[in-house]
Amino acid sequence: MFGIGAPELIVILIIGLIVFGPGKLPELGRTLGKTIREFRKVSNGIMEDEPAEKTAKKLVASTEEKKVDESAEPSGMVDGKDKQ
Repeated sequence: MFGIGAPELIVILIIGLIVFGPGKLPELGRTLGKTIREFRKVSNGIMEDEPAEKTAKKLVASTEEKKVDESAEPSGMVDGKDKQ
């Protein structure tokens, strides 16, 4: 994990205790955890939306092609039957 081993992690925690104090450190950890969780949720949502957008564009394109094909029918035709 980012090349951080146990000794480096212990040093970071000691510096955090000195700077923020023991009362604020758990609160900062919770806030950091929530931030990382939200970031992952948003990034996963973006990754899932990309294929959906491509599928939607394909559906719109195929629908437009059908409209063009329908408008090419002769005017004497109504619902696929000859008008009499």
